[in-house]
Amino acid sequence: MADDGGELLDIFQWLTPAESTAVMGDPVRSARVREEMADVFAYLLRMADVLDLDVEQALADKIEVNRCKYPAHLARGHADKYTQLRR
Repeated sequence: MADDGGELLDIFQWLTPAESTAVMGDPVRSARVREEMADVFAYLLRMADVLDLDVEQALADKIEVNRCKYPAHLARGHADKYTQLRR
């Protein structure tokens, strides 16, 4: 898994947001992205199964945590860490 995650990260690590979006327009690179994402996702699902973890609930819980840490009226349009938001 560490290799798969690292391989996926390698595709995007030093790209700008615009360059990242363009990756999917390149058939060779987009095939690599799909393969690496599938590997990471398969590993994640297997881990969740082995650990008896409800991934859907974990995601819902994390969204709620982030909603509280990053209130929309304070965070929208900013990339600041939650500790830096003006309250």
